[in-house]
Amino acid sequence: MKRWRTDGSLRPWLVAAALALPLHGSLPHHAQAEPKAPAAPTFSRAALERIGDHVRNEVTTGKIPGAVLLIQQHGKPVYLESFGVRDPGSSQKMTPDTIFQIYSMSKAVTSVAAMMLVDDGKLALDDPVSKYIHAFADAKVGVDPSDEAGKRPLRLEPLKRPITIRDLLRHTSGITYGFFGETVVQKLYADPLLYAGDFDNAEFADRIAVLPLADQPAVRWNYSHSTDVLGRVVEVASGQTLYQFEKQRLFDPLGMTETTYHLADEAKWPRLAKPFPADRFRVAGIRDPTVPRRWESGGAGLVSTAADYARFLQMLLNRGELDGKRYLKPETVAQMTSDQIGPETGILHDPFYFPGPSSGFGLGFAVRTEPPPNTSWPLGEYRWDGAGGSFYFVDPKDDLLVVFMVHAPTQGGRIQLALKTIMFEALGKGLRKD
Repeated sequence: MKRWRTDGSLRPWLVAAALALPLHGSLPHHAQAEPKAPAAPTFSRAALERIGDHVRNEVTTGKIPGAVLLIQQHGKPVYLESFGVRDPGSSQKMTPDTIFQIYSMSKAVTSVAAMMLVDDGKLALDDPVSKYIHAFADAKVGVDPSDEAGKRPLRLEPLKRPITIRDLLRHTSGITYGFFGETVVQKLYADPLLYAGDFDNAEFADRIAVLPLADQPAVRWNYSHSTDVLGRVVEVASGQTLYQFEKQRLFDPLGMTETTYHLADEAKWPRLAKPFPADRFRVAGIRDPTVPRRWESGGAGLVSTAADYARFLQMLLNRGELDGKRYLKPETVAQMTSDQIGPETGILHDPFYFPGPSSGFGLGFAVRTEPPPNTSWPLGEYRWDGAGGSFYFVDPKDDLLVVFMVHAPTQGGRIQLALKTIMFEALGKGLRKD
């Protein structure tokens, strides 16, 4: 399976006042927020039309079935548009309330849940994971001593230090994924037996714990099942299932009524976005969200809508607060959205370093540390995306957030780069002419 990631190179955005611009759609009342005083350039009407025209062209040329785009600035939506269809089979029209599998966009939610427990004093970033999941006390690192013929067995080495909660959040645990890379260890993570049966978060974490690590902890950034393991840590520390904790502490207070791991309400099933048949694939272990299952994958299992996810991001953009309720301390959000694997840490980047060369990684997000070449894209922008093509980014400098929802796995990275380029050019941050 190929994961697309864009940041202006590998993974890779407004001059009328935003508050005066009409919406191209409508949002639920709960998606509205008190606007801040404009202190940044905003989209002109012409810029918004260019953005919409680009997405419309993706639909009319048959590259994607449809999409929902939400742009929010100064706490207020300035653009909401639905394009194409949500289901190519039935030709149902795309609408703002369409529900999408958001895959790895789930990681930010699980990371925030864990940091809420840090704020509560129930977790500490330097706690060993084995304090909460005992099986990790016996974790080993896999070292491949094979010759070119690959005839020697994998050698297991003890940990030089325990895996910590911080390692899970920043993907430096040594855990990996099996959908990229060709090492012996990565192939073990691709074993279908890892996802066999109707397991829960506890059992899945134990399955991961017995697999060898790809690296010693804190040696290398390696995209991984770390966030799934983190979801189990949230359960142990909170005494609730991952969904119960997130529903009580995030989804219900934020009004994220469409965000869940299992779409149990049959009345909502027609609102679930579907890809073109030729663009279908299965993320390892992630299945149809309408089918009941015990696993609540904190790394890839959520479904959501553009409006729901924008509520979550607005809370982060507001430094942990929304509508008078605080979810995270401001200093916690600052820590999460600053680079935690910079040169001073000595942490290496693996060959599949999805954040890209102009970004580091915080506690749950890619974080822009320098603009892509010949641009002035804003530093401090944080973001991630999902295997279905959906993506988000938050630009604190311009008080801006964007959510793009789509189910077109092979097209998302390309569209993300194109849309961000158009958006940042509209902000005066495109290619420099000097």
